Amino acid sequence: MGMTLLEVPKAAAQEDVRFCAAKDIPDGWADAWDDLAKNASEPNVFLERWFLKPSIAHLPRPEGLRVGFVWDGIELIGVAAFFMARRYGRMVLSHVQTWSHYHSFLGTPLIRKGQEQQFWSLLLNALDEADWADGLLHLTGLVEGDKVHTSLVKTAQKLGRACDTVHRSERALLKSDLDATAYYETHVRKKKRKEIGRLKSRLAELGHVQFETAENKAQADTFAQQFLDLELAGWKGKAGSALACLPETEAFFRAVIDGAWRTGKLELQRLSLAGKPIAILVNFFALPGSFSYKIAFDENHARFSPGVLIQLENLRCLEREGFGWMDSCAVENHPMINSLWAERRTIIRISIPLGGLKRGMVFRLCRTAEDSWAQLKRLKAAPKSVPDAAGQNDD
Repeated sequence: MGMTLLEVPKAAAQEDVRFCAAKDIPDGWADAWDDLAKNASEPNVFLERWFLKPSIAHLPRPEGLRVGFVWDGIELIGVAAFFMARRYGRMVLSHVQTWSHYHSFLGTPLIRKGQEQQFWSLLLNALDEADWADGLLHLTGLVEGDKVHTSLVKTAQKLGRACDTVHRSERALLKSDLDATAYYETHVRKKKRKEIGRLKSRLAELGHVQFETAENKAQADTFAQQFLDLELAGWKGKAGSALACLPETEAFFRAVIDGAWRTGKLELQRLSLAGKPIAILVNFFALPGSFSYKIAFDENHARFSPGVLIQLENLRCLEREGFGWMDSCAVENHPMINSLWAERRTIIRISIPLGGLKRGMVFRLCRTAEDSWAQLKRLKAAPKSVPDAAGQNDD
């Protein structure tokens, strides 16, 4: 199984895994990569070409970052990015880990529909043989229970390997057969709906309120610039974490917006007051999936909850042809989006042993340590029972 050749495999029956240095991905693979994204088992815009290449070009990346391309003949069946991490939880341990960054919110590999187990089998075997791969494989940002996850579990079982879920978190998901109005009335409390209605009325007293969606490239560029300006003027700008705070992150954002527009994946929504933008929402669509990527709002109008108002307008995506779900890309228990969206998706991290006696022993030692720490944490968190005067525990 070749590891360094960069040509597209020629033989129709050849299976191959190529690990490319981040900046050495051949331009000739672009069409195959884009075709894979269109036929992916589970959508993940963050590993599509128009998103990953600007990530590599403009953002900090770990030394030795590699992008794995799994081929079946001339057909690309999978893409994932890896690096050698130096820490595993609390332990100093060199191991293979999937790569993401602060502006990427899902780690699910792009895998061609129907070839999920083939992808995982080829990838695991290739990592076993790779001279740069050490320790274990740690997969981050997977969705529990989707096709990519379940096929990984089945493949690991066939190969006789452990496939341990070592971390779980939940975030808001929008997924329903209801239309926007019915969803809002069903899942948002009546009291909250009344309060939102009052906010809309009070905002309208200040001037004309308008919701818009960018309909051409010029509008998209304008909305994107306004997004950067709003974010920079707010708390992120003061903290130095706004995209426009650094030329590298601004260039990344502009490249991603341009790529998403060219591939038909971009939706930019704007809420304006008297012609001035007070909230902008960036969505990416890879139907049936979609991602509510980033939001910025004018903090001078925070009392009117412009972020809530634009997300309510965003509920119209439920009525979009081919829509299946939208990932909030939000942190767990996000107070705003969790109050509007009823569904949740579980994001997990998985650890798998790589082949070889030494690497197998490392995996078992790490998992034993993790289990011990988890048990200790549960014991510390458990409420202590205090005996009463009669020697019985209080209820």
